[in-house]
Amino acid sequence: MIAADLETAINGLRGLIENAEAIVPFTGAGISTECGIPDFRSPGGQWTKNQPIYFDDFISSQEMRDEAWKRRFAMDEYFAKAKPGRGHRALASLHRAGKVPGLITQNIDNLHQDSGISAKDIVELHGNTTYATCLSCDRRYELQWVRDKYAAGANCAPDCSCGGYIKTATISFGQQMPEEPMRRAEALSKNCDLFLAIGSSLVVWPAAGFPLMAKQHGAALVIINREPTEFDALADLVVRQDIGDALAPFIAH
Repeated sequence: MIAADLETAINGLRGLIENAEAIVPFTGAGISTECGIPDFRSPGGQWTKNQPIYFDDFISSQEMRDEAWKRRFAMDEYFAKAKPGRGHRALASLHRAGKVPGLITQNIDNLHQDSGISAKDIVELHGNTTYATCLSCDRRYELQWVRDKYAAGANCAPDCSCGGYIKTATISFGQQMPEEPMRRAEALSKNCDLFLAIGSSLVVWPAAGFPLMAKQHGAALVIINREPTEFDALADLVVRQDIGDALAPFIAH
């Protein structure tokens, strides 16, 4: 059912949430746009201006590593200033109420952690852009350290002390999906009774398969997204309203 208006959407959500024991939110870029972080895929977004840098190119080219870090630092004005929005806070409230055993996100902005959900209960399918790691030894690097070395080296991406390449802790195009987060996301999807797909176009696979997996294992499926998705016909409730408006009533005060 596609909710006819905001009131219908909120009432439908309230009934499903109240009746659910295990809710698994699955979030995409749409939940963070009200926080000032642009959706890279939308018209005019970053990926319509610059082609994504593929993982193999990052590995094989110092020039591409330099460019990747240049782009990341250019995004600081968005990521550094962003605070959790109404959607994030609503999901954090449901988590504190014991309704949400775990959350799956395609986002890399750390806003779910900032909203108060423990990092151990968040499955980051595409990693996290607020810190960096060495691709060889997994050593963690803070972004300020990378920025300082980058600037000191005449805009040259620094390497790890082990000789490995330092990259934001995100999953790039062409990079293998991490096995543990995928296993955790699958387990959450199969064992919930309400799956909330929020702000995701549901076109990026294999991540887009989790709503379908949840539905096939008996969960009710809600899709909250401004634009239609290919899974709308399978959903028990489709909400094409502003995400913050739809979820704001579920923020605990």
